[in-house]
Amino acid sequence: MEHGSFSDNSAATFSLTDEDHTLANSVRFTLNQDPRVTFSGYSIPHPSQARVNIRVQTTGDPASEVLKDACQDLMLMCRHVRSTFDTAVEILKQAMLSRP
Repeated sequence: MEHGSFSDNSAATFSLTDEDHTLANSVRFTLNQDPRVTFSGYSIPHPSQARVNIRVQTTGDPASEVLKDACQDLMLMCRHVRSTFDTAVEILKQAMLSRP
């Protein structure tokens, strides 16, 4: 769900259900790496609700596109971390098997 102005699509707040600090902070970090972003932050309206609000303000690009790009970048980062981890585990397994 998106909350924002119809006349200015460079700033919006996105509400994500069934999420918490884990995803919200990762998305915020990724957004802050984008030079198109002038502000990004998140809040959790109430501790008993599984929902986060992510605020995005850009230099002019649509906030929804910038958020989508950040999510895609985050997925690529996670994929890279997973691949690196799996490779390291395989190397360790091979090293353990070749020990006398």
